[in-house]
Amino acid sequence: MESKIFALTGATGNIGSVLTETLLSRGYQIRAIGRSRERLQPLVDKGAEALVGSLEDAEFLTRAFTGANAVFAMIPPNLTASDFRAYQNQIGEALATAIKNAGVKQVVNLSSIAGHLDEGTGPIKGLHDNEERFNALEDVNVVHLRPGFFMENLLFGVEVIKNMGANGSALDPQVALPMIATRDIALVAADLLTGSFSGKSVREILGQRDLTMTEATTAIGNAIGKPDLKYIQFPYEDARQAMLGMGMSQNMVDEMIEMYRGMNSGIVRPSEARSPENTTPTTIGEFARSTFAGAYGANKAQSAARTA
Repeated sequence: MESKIFALTGATGNIGSVLTETLLSRGYQIRAIGRSRERLQPLVDKGAEALVGSLEDAEFLTRAFTGANAVFAMIPPNLTASDFRAYQNQIGEALATAIKNAGVKQVVNLSSIAGHLDEGTGPIKGLHDNEERFNALEDVNVVHLRPGFFMENLLFGVEVIKNMGANGSALDPQVALPMIATRDIALVAADLLTGSFSGKSVREILGQRDLTMTEATTAIGNAIGKPDLKYIQFPYEDARQAMLGMGMSQNMVDEMIEMYRGMNSGIVRPSEARSPENTTPTTIGEFARSTFAGAYGANKAQSAARTA
């Protein structure tokens, strides 16, 4: 029997690369979609077919999706977008048009916790728009995958720790958030794509447990040899200036601050209670040791090389 074909957007990202490799290891045919052939090449070397083009190009996406048994749809981040929600909707429209025109019947759509809300959630608002857009597609089965706070977002703390000797962000140190490793998101997506589903549905995935930034910082400190590492909550204006200094657009910074406020106030939260079905295996300690420590060490090595 001929193996199924899956078309994966965002194939070179944290989620997409693991998803691609997982499905290839299971013997499926993969169309890896991205903007850069160079970045796609490692996936080609492992057996994927590279399709290079823009996610804003509905004609390109239609060609990429035609003949696929299922599509993994996501909207990549764009920290310099002058209007991030408009950027999200432009890609969302192209994705929906291509899904319809290519005759795709099965879609796993990457959304987020709080994806059911249309205000007060920062960049999640555009994911809400896309859920609504995909729900309007006739005769297409869609699962909206709603993960919690990506553990990989903690990597923004590498520079903070290096420069301040402490971890910090605008998040309240005592607010517990469902934190999930992107690898776990990819593995759930792989199981959904290779399984069966019908209609329009939501699948929340919430990581191994809820964590405060204080708890996450303790795990990070233990992993990088700084067991006394502290967490500092930055005032929103300080966080705003720091993000602008990183090169983010004014609009993107506004959206991020709105999301931080939403997390701190409890607006951005899961819509269901934690259960075995929405809990995933990777612990914060495992992430800190396997991913954060490596990024922190690489950053320190680069800094040492620059000053040598």
